[in-house]
Amino acid sequence: MDNAELGKRIKTARLAKKMTQSDVAGTFITRNMLSLIESGNASPSMKTLEYLSNVLEIPMDKLLSDSWEDLDSDSSDLPNVKTLTQAKQLLSEKKYQQLVNTIPAQGMFKDELHALRSIALLEIARELSRSGQADLIQQAVNYARSAAEEANSGIYANPHRVLQANQIIAEAAQFLSDYYSRLANANSNLF
Repeated sequence: MDNAELGKRIKTARLAKKMTQSDVAGTFITRNMLSLIESGNASPSMKTLEYLSNVLEIPMDKLLSDSWEDLDSDSSDLPNVKTLTQAKQLLSEKKYQQLVNTIPAQGMFKDELHALRSIALLEIARELSRSGQADLIQQAVNYARSAAEEANSGIYANPHRVLQANQIIAEAAQFLSDYYSRLANANSNLF
């Protein structure tokens, strides 16, 4: 196995345990050395690998196995890391709807997932609100409400994102009010 793959596994296991690099490094190695190992830029000695295996509570044979899935079967935390990683990837690829539809805010990283989902929901609301079509603008309101709820949840609650969602709702309300007023006036002119 190459250094990059080993480093990725160590980092994944560390994140699954919600440990910082300093937590894992302790007094045995420096945080900088752990960072180099995780990034694949350094190869740990057998003694360091033994230490990391113990701290991360992963048998060394599992950490070094050919199949990372061998480790997955023993650790319920790793699927949570995979979900978080997938959510981040979808957000970076601007696949907002897919993120919202497939990644629920649950599990060990629910706070982080609430934050990511709120960003995706807000982006969907923005896009729909620019459509100029009443039915899509109503959908924008629903997405903005959901964005505000998600942005208010967890330890990464973001009041600024809530304000952005409320701004979309206010602008949509004004648009819909004007739209229905014009529609009512047009219909009254028919009689």
